[in-house]
Amino acid sequence: MSENQDKISESNQDKTSSFDYMLDFATSSAISRVNVKILVIYLPIFWLSGILAMIFWYEWTNNAGGIRLITMLIFLPYALFSMYFIFIFSSLFFCKIFLTLINLIHKPKEGIFIAEKGNKDFEFWCLRIELKKLAIWLLRNCPMPWIDVMAFKWFGVDMDYSSHLQDSWTDMEFIKFGRKVLVGQGAVVMSSMVVGKYLIVKKVIFDDYCVIGGQDVISPGTIVGKDTVVGALGMTNFNQILEDGWIYFGIPSRKLKPNKYAESRRDLVREVDVDDAKTYEVEHDVNIDEDKKDLV
Repeated sequence: MSENQDKISESNQDKTSSFDYMLDFATSSAISRVNVKILVIYLPIFWLSGILAMIFWYEWTNNAGGIRLITMLIFLPYALFSMYFIFIFSSLFFCKIFLTLINLIHKPKEGIFIAEKGNKDFEFWCLRIELKKLAIWLLRNCPMPWIDVMAFKWFGVDMDYSSHLQDSWTDMEFIKFGRKVLVGQGAVVMSSMVVGKYLIVKKVIFDDYCVIGGQDVISPGTIVGKDTVVGALGMTNFNQILEDGWIYFGIPSRKLKPNKYAESRRDLVREVDVDDAKTYEVEHDVNIDEDKKDLV
């Protein structure tokens, strides 16, 4: 009898553990309910930003008459363009203020948390995500291609302007970019994700000169080494470490072959003679101080 009870308890434990990590619709609906409630914070952001834009419009059109009216009509496109950017940057400013207040109340942290209403870590994570999502959406639809990098930097991503995000989606906390990192179009970089009933938050690190292919999925906790390439349509596992100077491919990503294009010498330039199908390596001087050459 005791052996049968032990077997039953073991099977129940297995079912419980597998059930906890399943992707279920109850969790998804709970997240949606929280997000709908959080959307209310958008109203004061849009309201205050709209007021600033309308103040500009009022001053532009006030006392318009005669020659001033003609001048106003000539430069009307510039005025509309200015109102557009006033609204966008005002929204970013108020998003940043709300985000700073939220982080003072509840500091972001890494870990595994219960993804349900009532859990402060989960609800504040949803609140931060919604605010940052609004900021990035506004700038992603902006005609200036470099300006989204500015938003990522301002809202928590550790990166500089040498890296590029080619129409990809990147979380905006616990992400660290090295120099000259390229994230391909349609890629998704996640430092946080909801799996079953759990929210997982873990830092993602990209070392110098690494390339993330188009449509890749980078999971939380991933560390991509220097000069490493992740092939298109690939995916990394949670906490996966990709070694320096390799090309990875597949789901999950596995070593394919060494990256022969990873050059330790930055003073070599390849020149290709297309007609003769020959490649030449030309050495050139790096116009930079000796103590800073490793930063190039």
